[in-house]
Amino acid sequence: MIYDIRLSMRYHYGSPAMGGRHVLRLLPYNIAGVQQVERAQLVIEPAPHTRSDSVDFYGNVTTSLVLTNAHDAIDFTLTARVQRTRPEDLFDTTPSLAGIAAQVAGWRDLSRASPHHYLMPSPRVIRDADVAAWARDVVAGAPTVFDAANRLNCALHDLMRYDPDATTVETPLSEAFAARHGVCQDFSHIMIAALRDLGVPAGYVSGLLRTSPPPGQPRLEGADAMHAWVAVWCGRELGWVQFDPTNAVRAGTDHILIATGRDYSDVAPVKGVLRSSGAQTAAQAVDVVPLD
Repeated sequence: MIYDIRLSMRYHYGSPAMGGRHVLRLLPYNIAGVQQVERAQLVIEPAPHTRSDSVDFYGNVTTSLVLTNAHDAIDFTLTARVQRTRPEDLFDTTPSLAGIAAQVAGWRDLSRASPHHYLMPSPRVIRDADVAAWARDVVAGAPTVFDAANRLNCALHDLMRYDPDATTVETPLSEAFAARHGVCQDFSHIMIAALRDLGVPAGYVSGLLRTSPPPGQPRLEGADAMHAWVAVWCGRELGWVQFDPTNAVRAGTDHILIATGRDYSDVAPVKGVLRSSGAQTAAQAVDVVPLD
């Protein structure tokens, strides 16, 4: 599936901002057998004083910029064409939950895809006793790691209510889990915490999700969304498999990957510092348009 993508983000400040230093993770990148980026451009207005593009430890395209002049607003606009490959049907050859630890221990590579980086607590994913107890009940009797991950993916979707007004990017996973509602970030952090407690390496994926209008209704511009889902290390043979607990599906051709990491702190689309005062507002619009 080939998509034309447009993502626009605007931050407006109550008074002119100065001294802005930002780190962006908004550009998709090539992943062998998963997605191919045919073209991608990130435009920043006002133009930064300095800009540099690099690749971070996890393989994400990272844009660093400095703005020295006063500005009332800043706009980030991504345009890209991306080909997304349909995931192959999987034959479950994954180890049992009891056997995954030996496979992790036997993995000697410490590159970005190593399961060792995704097993311990991270800044946004710490151990929660209630999540751990729930996860053990859900996976009881699961014969394989893949089956356990799929059970958690579906059970979390059934347990939690999607509510865009319930949480913020700073909400701890324990709070979202206790309230049983949240957004894709909360669903993903909870599932990662559950898997890690079971000894299964799991990471956070940030990207774009193509949405489909109701039958007979036109597609609305800007109606697609930035999204988050989970990558699960299912053992030496199967490797990393991606699940979307917000929608109870495996990530597929509608999921455009932008960044991966241990949790949201590693993949935040925009972060940084600036000098300003007064209120700040943010707006976002996403279009993921299929070409075939």
